[in-house]
Amino acid sequence: MRKRIAILGSTGSIGTQTLEVIAQNSDHFEVEVLTANNNIGLLIEQARLFQPNVVVIANSSHYEQLKEALKNEPIKVYAGKEALQQVVQMDTIDLVVTAMVGYSGLIPTCNAIKAGKNIALANKETMVVAGEIINQLAIENKVNIHPVDSEHSAIFQCLVGEFNNEIEKIYLTASGGPFRGFSMEQLANVTKEDALKHPNWDMGAKITIDSASMMNKGFEVIEAKWLFGLKPEQIEVVVHPQSIIHSIVQFRDGSMKAQMGLPDMKLPIQYALNFPERLHSSFKRFSFFDYPKLTFEQPNTKYFRNLALAFEALNRGGNMPCILNAANEVVVQSFLNDKISFLQMPEIIEQTMGKAFFIKNPNLEDYIQTDQEVRLLTSAMVKNIVKQKI
Repeated sequence: MRKRIAILGSTGSIGTQTLEVIAQNSDHFEVEVLTANNNIGLLIEQARLFQPNVVVIANSSHYEQLKEALKNEPIKVYAGKEALQQVVQMDTIDLVVTAMVGYSGLIPTCNAIKAGKNIALANKETMVVAGEIINQLAIENKVNIHPVDSEHSAIFQCLVGEFNNEIEKIYLTASGGPFRGFSMEQLANVTKEDALKHPNWDMGAKITIDSASMMNKGFEVIEAKWLFGLKPEQIEVVVHPQSIIHSIVQFRDGSMKAQMGLPDMKLPIQYALNFPERLHSSFKRFSFFDYPKLTFEQPNTKYFRNLALAFEALNRGGNMPCILNAANEVVVQSFLNDKISFLQMPEIIEQTMGKAFFIKNPNLEDYIQTDQEVRLLTSAMVKNIVKQKI
């Protein structure tokens, strides 16, 4: 039987690449559910092509347009956040790909796990915000979580067959983004257009900005703690501009295993969808002669403050990573809207972390309330900066 896949966020970068993988392996997978937030045009195209059982548009204002466009198709159409949170519990779903961006993926992922659905996790913010709760739910419901992020997929692949061997350390590699080697003066003048030009990866706007500021790597550090049961001191970030080594595991005997390959998200997606078996692919193959030098550097946490803030949030624990994430989502959108500068993003995040209410042992309701309150607090700081400009 083909594995029936639900894709949360099918119109984003990971969602569209997941559909490419499914199309190339139609004898192994079929699409059961597609969801999107606003991109109604692409969602209609995907629904007509893949013929899922259900489509959901989170923004209810697009419901009538979606329903009219698919009225001649044997597809159920729903709208709204509640529908999105409920659809993941369908009996006909075998695997849920959480490809939504940001905090919005938390509740649907929780509901999917509670319904016993295995998860292909691309929404790192879910683990950043509430990793302890997600892990506990996965244990209680006997659910497997397969990471889709290239770095975490690399660690996961390196650990296959090694689960009884103690990890000494992991190395998460980072490309360094478009501003690697920039001075503070140069960083002060970068634009969103500059930040959206990633040297190696093709990603959505929010993740690309996070990569440029190194917050994306900070989130991956926090996610790695929960996915692999690590302490902060067991996680190190290494800048590797070529993006060929996707991450490394070092074991207690000193030996190291690395997962390598060309930067292509379809490979970790395919691995997560069909684990533990590897499927044949037509992906371009790596040649050592195309990359005669693989280089490594320490990250500059003085210039790229977000990475240091992520480690600080991880060490403090509690709801601090949730505070970090909510503040970051607000400042990234503000930067994309030309309200604040690139260097003002970490400044505002750090101020928010100092002002927001800290909870040492939060529950899910605490995370929800923290997210709401931090967004208001951070938005107020952005408004003050905008006022000072006028």
